[in-house]
Amino acid sequence: METKVFDVRDLNKQNLEQSIIYDEAEANEKVEAALEKIDEAAGILAGGGLVAFPTETVYGLGANALDGDAVAKIYEAKGRPSDNPLIVHIARASNIGELTPALTPKIIRLVDNFWPGPLTIVLPKKQNIPDITTGGLDTVAIRMPDDPVALEMIKKAGCPVAAPSANISGRPSPTKGEHVVNDLDGKIDAILIGSDCRVGIESTVLDLTGEVPTILRPGIITAENIEAAIGGKVEMDPALYVNRPRDVSDGENNDFIPKAPGMKYTHYAPKAEMTVIEGQIDRVKNEIQRLKGLNERLGLKVGVILFEEKAFIEAAHEFFAKLRDLDDEGVDLILAGALSEQDGVGFAVMNRMLKSAGYNIAKV
Repeated sequence: METKVFDVRDLNKQNLEQSIIYDEAEANEKVEAALEKIDEAAGILAGGGLVAFPTETVYGLGANALDGDAVAKIYEAKGRPSDNPLIVHIARASNIGELTPALTPKIIRLVDNFWPGPLTIVLPKKQNIPDITTGGLDTVAIRMPDDPVALEMIKKAGCPVAAPSANISGRPSPTKGEHVVNDLDGKIDAILIGSDCRVGIESTVLDLTGEVPTILRPGIITAENIEAAIGGKVEMDPALYVNRPRDVSDGENNDFIPKAPGMKYTHYAPKAEMTVIEGQIDRVKNEIQRLKGLNERLGLKVGVILFEEKAFIEAAHEFFAKLRDLDDEGVDLILAGALSEQDGVGFAVMNRMLKSAGYNIAKV
């Protein structure tokens, strides 16, 4: 399959205004050219094809969420297990009524506070949504991304867009257009190359189908943020505190039904073996240097991921990109310093870091 690659970074006029030479008429022409490319991509989506596109979190791989045959192509292109539910993306908050019969004051407060943005809410689904989109569940995960390319594409496609991350299943999530090209060129119909992803980790997934709102996947919007918006308690799913992957190779977990992406299968794995070093920051730094030197003397190429102690936002933005960079460098071993899980964003990054390492942790 030939994949069309459209560079649409010029849709963001602010990027053009920050260039050294700026001409209003030329900028408008570039924006119009980007819109034409997005039109073509939207037509591919409406016709049952697959399009990768940027969001503020990570790049997504989209298909018409209401077309079961189109959604099936996502699983095939990614090599993704079909019981792993997909998030459905919409371009207007009012479109939520097309997907769920639920509309409560709590939902409205969440939408008003966090959309467009990196919050996915899980609600009862309408019957027009194919089971393949929701992993066979009677719920649907919905979000409105905060990216001009994504919003324009979804509006012009005229349909809600089901989209997991635009990578081969199990690999680190893509935060740059080049990551998507490396993974999916020749496997999908089109790729929209936009800006690098602003957030860098996937959205927070909040389940609203129970008595107490429950975070199924942590993200940059934390439990504290949500509690402040709704004026009530938010719980964390107990599975988030289990330091072992749920994988189909583990017989006792075969019956586990994931309610959100990332709850069952191993995710985000680099090509190299990876170990997370956990403990007081100075001890972590010393242990990383000791292990680095030891393994380099054994002839291994070692990569290090180490963020400043409270650089949680930076860590969220950079983590997946650093994994990809180290893959490109061909390292044999990655040593990563743990972040504090007492911070909500730190907890979210650690959720990805531990999965990337296959829960291989060394405490110092």
